[in-house]
Amino acid sequence: MLLLSFALFPALVFASQGESPAEPLEQPSLHVLASAPSETELRATIEKLVGFGTRHTLSDTKSDTRGIGAARRWVKARFEAISHDCGGCIEVVTPSQMFTGKRIPQSTEVMDVVAIKRGSEGSKRVIVMTGHLDSRVTDVMNATSDAPGANDDASGVAALIEAARLLSKEDNRATLVFAALSGEEQGLYGGKVLADYATAQGWQVQADLNNDIMGNSRGQNGVLDNTTVRVFSEGTKSNETDAQAKYRRYHGGEVDSPSRNVARYMEQTAERYLPDLRVHMVYRTDRYARGGDQVSFLEAGYPAVRISEGHEDYTRQHQDLRTEKDIRYGDTIDGVDFRYLARVTALNTVTMAAMSRAPAPPTGVDIEGALATDTTVHWKKVPGAAGYSVHWRDTTAPQWQFSRAVGDTDQAVIKDVVIDDWFFGVSSVSADGYESPVAFPGDAGSFVRSPPVASKP
Repeated sequence: MLLLSFALFPALVFASQGESPAEPLEQPSLHVLASAPSETELRATIEKLVGFGTRHTLSDTKSDTRGIGAARRWVKARFEAISHDCGGCIEVVTPSQMFTGKRIPQSTEVMDVVAIKRGSEGSKRVIVMTGHLDSRVTDVMNATSDAPGANDDASGVAALIEAARLLSKEDNRATLVFAALSGEEQGLYGGKVLADYATAQGWQVQADLNNDIMGNSRGQNGVLDNTTVRVFSEGTKSNETDAQAKYRRYHGGEVDSPSRNVARYMEQTAERYLPDLRVHMVYRTDRYARGGDQVSFLEAGYPAVRISEGHEDYTRQHQDLRTEKDIRYGDTIDGVDFRYLARVTALNTVTMAAMSRAPAPPTGVDIEGALATDTTVHWKKVPGAAGYSVHWRDTTAPQWQFSRAVGDTDQAVIKDVVIDDWFFGVSSVSADGYESPVAFPGDAGSFVRSPPVASKP
């Protein structure tokens, strides 16, 4: 750990003086949520989803006992039951689109099942948690063989249903969305359906936490690890313009997209509230040469990360059910570690609660200080913030190293910290001590949606 005397950073000159500034506080209620996910509930959900035989996107939609249609209707009924228990606090919608493509040869409806818990602040700010409902075997076009999909991705769907159950009884200022997506294995279509729906609704998506393959603690190489979860995040925005890229290349931001700062936020959340779970930040959009539904959110200009187990077992992914040379292939429920799944579910639940209770990240963050020994940071205030914190770190450090609460102001001068040598950011803080993710200066780090780049003819 890098230890530097605060004498090196003797003072901040605030734009306003007065009462002690609002500071981030440890929250007892988040400690309670961290231990709340139920292994029993998670197991019951996965058992039910596996029981539908296959949930392939092209499978039966009419049967009440088998196929993607029956699975969607069951998830919808489960969300509705949770809503009933909280007095109707959740709205359930089923956005869909028709698609054809390489893996969908005939026009097919791809439908998502989405639970929405409105926030008390009355804004369009939204925190999303996703997992995909569909499953597959070795042949991605085989829509009839049994495809249990216990870990890929009934684990993610079970986690988001459990998070919805727990957070339905909690306060949230921003809106919470829990979405079971379809069409992932056929081309990430369910993610596109929800991203398009978010855009049509005018949602200001602060983060999509996409959970995919996150319930197994034994790697194919035999490594047992129930204390590590990977969080993948893009370094630069998928749809930045040429002008934005040119500015970023000179001023920095390659490792400070809003998605990357969501990953940092999750790592810090785990350190404080889940000491038995280590977030391994991976500086990639997804696993090498692979993808997930968070990609559709990124392409639409929204921050998003992928959450996956620390060590994968590929004999249990995209495989026909069979035994060869004493190896059992197939994604069956015995490959799920339910205690581990409960801890990863807790990470999602606590992250969503913390983000939704905090104000939005600041907008318009900018810095100046060329040819000076001090750095000045500016930003625009956001609703619900009682104060702000300025953060900085060495340019090669993975996590923010230093921070100062600066009060309810829109700028601060950091004395004797030279702009050339550090990266800077700003978070917003509520009166009760909930802190937003850090926003890096400029377009590269802004949480405001980036309009997609127009398609070329």
